[in-house]
Amino acid sequence: MAEIHQADGGSTPMDVVVGEQDPVIAEGPAKRKNRQRLLHRIQRISSFPSLAQPGRPRAHSSPYRIRDTLSCASLAGSTTMSSGVPYGSDSYFPPGASVSGYASASSSISTTPASDMTLPEGTDDCLNVRKVGTPTTFSSNFLAHTVRLPSDLRTATRGQTANPAIPKRGFRFWDNMPHEMRVYIFSFFRPKELVRASSVCKMFYRTCFDGQLWTNFDASEFYKDIPVESLTKMIAAAGPFIKNLNLRGCVQVEHSKQAEVVFESCKNMVHVSLEGCRNFQRVTLHGLVKANNKLTTLDLTGLTAVTNISCKIIAHACPQLQMLNVSWCSHLDARGIKAVVKRCPKLTDLRARAVRGFDNIDVAAVLFNTNNLERLVLNGCTDLSDRALKIMVHGENPQIDILTDIPIVPPRKWRHVDLSRCTHLTNRGIQALGHLTPNLEGLQLSGCTALTDAALEPILASTPRLTHLELEDLAELTDAFLSRHLAKAPCTPSLQHLSLSHCENLGDAGLLPVVKNCVQLKSIDLDNTRISDLVIAEAAYMVSKRAKRHTDPSARPRVGLHMAVYDCHNVTWTGIREVLFRNAHVKPSAADVTKHSYPAEVISLKCFYGFQMTVDEHTKRVLRGDFSSAARLERRWADWMQANEEAGLVGGGHRRRRRRARDAQMLHADEEEGGILHGGRRRARTIPACTVM
Repeated sequence: MAEIHQADGGSTPMDVVVGEQDPVIAEGPAKRKNRQRLLHRIQRISSFPSLAQPGRPRAHSSPYRIRDTLSCASLAGSTTMSSGVPYGSDSYFPPGASVSGYASASSSISTTPASDMTLPEGTDDCLNVRKVGTPTTFSSNFLAHTVRLPSDLRTATRGQTANPAIPKRGFRFWDNMPHEMRVYIFSFFRPKELVRASSVCKMFYRTCFDGQLWTNFDASEFYKDIPVESLTKMIAAAGPFIKNLNLRGCVQVEHSKQAEVVFESCKNMVHVSLEGCRNFQRVTLHGLVKANNKLTTLDLTGLTAVTNISCKIIAHACPQLQMLNVSWCSHLDARGIKAVVKRCPKLTDLRARAVRGFDNIDVAAVLFNTNNLERLVLNGCTDLSDRALKIMVHGENPQIDILTDIPIVPPRKWRHVDLSRCTHLTNRGIQALGHLTPNLEGLQLSGCTALTDAALEPILASTPRLTHLELEDLAELTDAFLSRHLAKAPCTPSLQHLSLSHCENLGDAGLLPVVKNCVQLKSIDLDNTRISDLVIAEAAYMVSKRAKRHTDPSARPRVGLHMAVYDCHNVTWTGIREVLFRNAHVKPSAADVTKHSYPAEVISLKCFYGFQMTVDEHTKRVLRGDFSSAARLERRWADWMQANEEAGLVGGGHRRRRRRARDAQMLHADEEEGGILHGGRRRARTIPACTVM
C-alpha cells in the first residue's frame, strides 16, 4: 500500500490508499488513463488550500505555524525547483523527515519507501517541491505573485533590527547629537540643575561643566544650595569663558584656597561684582584685577580689602573701566578714587557712598578737568563741602558772565547726581548745579536738612529732562516753591518720580498744582505731610483722565501710580474711598452706548494701616478684572465707616446706631474675605460678653 501525504498549511492531511495488486495497472497501457485521471483529481484537491479538508484540525503546537511551509510532494507536471533532486534521494531528505520539516508520527511518510512507489507514465522523473502558504483569505494565485521586501527595508520587530549593520543596542540619542546642540539644550538649565545633571554620566559631566554654559556666572542666586567644591569646580572649568562674574554675598569663596581659583582661571572677565565678600583677601583681589585688563564694570561694595593701593592697581591694570563702585569701603578715601578718575578716561559711573575725604580740593579739581562722569553717587559722604562741590562744577577761579552771573565753563555731563545725607551742604553749594547740568535726569537731595527753596529754584529752571526728584526730610521747603516753581518748571510734563516725605510744611496749596500738572507721575511719596483728601481725589482724577479707557472686558488694568499717604492726619476714609471708586468705576462707553468702558490704569495706595487690608483686597480684585466684586467691597466698607461714625454721635438712638455699625462691620468682613455666597470662608469672630457691674 502506498500512502501519499498532502501537507497544506492549516488543512488536515488526507490519506489515499491504493491496492498493492491493482489489476488496472497490471493489465497494460489501456487502463493508464484511469490512473492518470485519479492522480489528476488528487492534484486538483491539493491545489486549493482554502478547501475544507476532512479530519482532525491541526494542533496549536504544530511546527507549521510559520508563514510558508513546504508540502511533501507536488503532483503537478511543471517543475518549480531548479535543483532537480529526485524524491527519495538520500542526499536531499534525511530519513524519517518530510520536506516541510521534521514531521510528527501522524504525518510521517517514512513507512512507505520511495523505491516502492510506482509512477505513472507521462509524469516527470522528479517530483518537485512546492511552496505552500498558510491558509488565508487570499487565493493561491495572489500568493504566487507576492514578493518580499529587501531585508534593509523591512520593519524591525521587537527584539531584532531590520538592518543587521545596526547594533542591537539601538540608537544612542545623546552620543550621536552634535556637541553644539547639546550645549544649547543644557543652556536652558539653571546652575543648580546643571550640577545635578552632571552626575548622570561622563558625557553629561563634560557637557554640564563646559565653559560655554558659564559665560554669565551669577552665583548670587544659588551659592547657598551647592557645596563649595562644586562652586570652585565650576569656576575653574568655566574660567576662560566667564565674562560676567557675580559673587554677591558669596562667602564660600572668601577663603584663600577657593579665591585663588577665581583669579587663576578667570582671565577674560568684563563685569565683576564682589559685593558682600567682606573677607576677600587683598592679595587675591589684586591678582584678580591684574589678570583681567578688559574689565569695564567693577563692583567692590563693602570690601575691607580695598585701599588706596588697590585703586592705583585698578587705574593701571584696567584702562577700559567704565563703572566703579567702592561704596562703604572703610579703608579707602577720596585720594584713591582720584587715581582711578585720572587714569581711566572711559569712566562714566562712579559710586562712592560713605567714602571719606571728598573735601579734598585736588580730588574736586580732577573731577572737573576730566568731565567724563554721567553718574556721581556720593550718598553719605559727610565730608563733602560747598567749596568742593562748587569746584567740581565750576572749577577753580572760573570766568563769570557779567549778564547772567553764570561761570563760563563747559557744562557738566552729569545725568544722575546723588548727594543724599551730605549734611554739610547748604544753599551755596547746591546752587552751583543750576544752569550747568542741562542733561540732569535724576537728583537726590534727601537728608540735606539745611536746604531751602532758593537752593532748588535755579536747578528746576534749567533741567528740562528731570524725571526723578527726591527731597525727603527737607523741612524748610514751602508750598510757594511747589506752586510757583515745580508746578511750572520745564521738567513738569516729564516728571515721573517725586518724593516729598517728611516735608512737614507742605500741604494742599502746593501739591494740588503739582499733581494736576505732572501728568506722567508714576510714584509720589507724600507721607508725613499736611495734605488732605483733596490731593488724593485730584490724583485719582488725573490718572483716570490720562489713560484711555478700553472696552474689552477681558483686558486687565495696570498700576499707573504708586502713592504713599500714610501718617497724614488730614487724610480720611472719604479720600481713600474716592481712589477705590475710581479704580473700579465702569461706565457706558462714549462711542457705543451698548458697551461699557473699563479703567486702564489704577492707583496703588499705601495708607493708614487700619484701611490697608481693605485697599489691598480691592486692588487685587481690580487687577484681576473683577470690577463688580471690587465695587461691592467698596460699598460695604463705606457703609461700615459711615455707620461707625454715626455710632459715635451723642443723642437718641445710640444703641440702634451701634447695632447698625456692628451689622455693617460683619457685612464688610464677609465681603472682604470673598463672601459666603462667593466661595469665601467666614472668619472666626469673638462676640464681646456682657459685663455686669
